[in-house]
This record gives sequence, structure tokens and C-alpha cells, in this order.
Amino acid sequence: MKIAIVDYNMGNLASVKNAFLKCEQEADVIKNKDDIFKYDHVILPGVGAFGDAMDSLKESGFDESIKEYANNGGKLLGICLGAQLLFDKGDEFGLHSGLGLIPGTVKIFDKNRFKIRLKVPHMGWNKVRLKEDRVFDGIDDNVYLYFVHSHHIECEDKYIIGTTEYGYEFASIVKNNNIYGIQPHPEKSHDNGIKMIQNFINL
Repeated sequence: MKIAIVDYNMGNLASVKNAFLKCEQEADVIKNKDDIFKYDHVILPGVGAFGDAMDSLKESGFDESIKEYANNGGKLLGICLGAQLLFDKGDEFGLHSGLGLIPGTVKIFDKNRFKIRLKVPHMGWNKVRLKEDRVFDGIDDNVYLYFVHSHHIECEDKYIIGTTEYGYEFASIVKNNNIYGIQPHPEKSHDNGIKMIQNFINL
């Protein structure tokens, strides 16, 4: 099993790499866009702003290689900002195009929706309601995972396999065939997060 973590200068690579080590699985950090095709599974992490992240992916050429990899059936996992980049567009500091691997948009939390004043970013442990999927094997429904984000995904129900309530319900885990996106940080979510990563390895 060969696993790659994409380094495009926008992710907390050490914590993601350590999570795979906890699964007794080595993961290579890659900086060359062409190396992606040597791997069975690819992780797209991300911390920061949507537009800056897409600029970094384009500058490195990873944007096109990630799309080619995923469209040819490669197993891809986006984490936090990396999950958001899988979608068509994001509205952080203006409207920016994403990778377009899953139809949908990424929007800032509506602080005043339903007259509820939300604190943004959404930070800390929160419950995730799960649909049936192999990536959740051995994990109970209503699992608590760790979140840090100001924007959330909006997409069709058919792509949503996990939802979370923060003032209102939003998509927290998504899937489009071989492509997964997890808004919370599995690498910071203790045993359940590590189990999710192990399940992704096993796909």
C-alpha cells in the first residue's frame, strides 16, 4: 500500500503523517505533481483560505494532476480545507473556483440564520451523524470529531455521508465514488478519527 500526502504549502503535514503512523502505515509527503500517480491513496490536507490554497495548487500543477488522478479512479481524501477544495466554488474573500470533483459550493457560516448568533469559526468537538459507508466501519453513529472551520459545504444529499449541527445542519463528510472529503480533522479526533483513516486505507 502506497499513500501520498500532497504538500502544496497549505497543510499541517506532520499531524496527518503521524496519524498514518498510528495506523502502522507509512505515508510519503510529495511535492512533485507527477509523483501522485505512483500511489494507491492520496491525501489532500489544508489549512488557510480557499483562494490561496487553489492558487498554490495551480502554481505547483497539483490541481490538474489531482483531478486526473481522481477521475481515473484513484482514492482521494480531502481533510478540512482539502475537503472544501474538492468542490466547484468557495466564497472566502471573494468567489474562487475549486477542483470541481464534487458538485457544490463552500460558504461561510450564516451567523444570524434562524436568529441564532453563531461563533465563527466553529471550533471544538461536535457530533457527526453517519450514513452507512465502509469508511465508517467500526465507528458508532453520532460520533464526536474535532472541527476548526469558518466555511462549510453545500451540496446535494446524494454526496453527503455525514452531517453535523452547528446552529443549523451542514454536510461534514462527503463522498463521490472514490473521492472522500472530511471537514473535521480525523488526525485530531483520537481513536475514532484514526479508525476513519484506517478504513480509508483499507478501501
